[in-house]
Amino acid sequence: MLYTVTTNTDLQTIKDEIAAKAKEHGFGVLTEYPFQKILQEKGHPIEKDITVFEICNPVAAQEVLSTHPEVSVYLPCRVSLYEQNGKAVLSTIDVNDMIKNFDLDDTFKAHMHEVFEIMKKLLASWK
Repeated sequence: MLYTVTTNTDLQTIKDEIAAKAKEHGFGVLTEYPFQKILQEKGHPIEKDITVFEICNPVAAQEVLSTHPEVSVYLPCRVSLYEQNGKAVLSTIDVNDMIKNFDLDDTFKAHMHEVFEIMKKLLASWK
C-alpha cells in the first residue's frame, strides 16, 4: 500500500532539496504541510517532525484527469517525510496497489506504472 525509502540524509536537507529534485523528475511541489507546526498552532502538539509534500506531474495529471476523473481522489501525489530510528523516511502511496481499485485498461495501468517508477526515482534521490 505504501512505497517507502529510508535514508541517512537529514530531514532539513531533504526539505531544502525536494523542489529542485522533483523538478528534475518532471514534478513540481504544489504545497507542503509541516504537521508539527500546524498542530502546535492548533494546540495539539506532536513531537515528531512530519512534513507532507503535495507534488504533481502536470502531464500525467492531465492524462489521468481527462480520462479517469475518479482517480482524482489520489491526486496530487503526496510524499511524507519524517524521522524513524534515526533515519529519514520518505513514503508515498504505491500506485501499483492503488490502481487495482479502479477499472482501468492495461495501457493506462502501464502508463501509471511508468509515472510511479519516476516517483520512485525521485524518492531514491537521497539514498
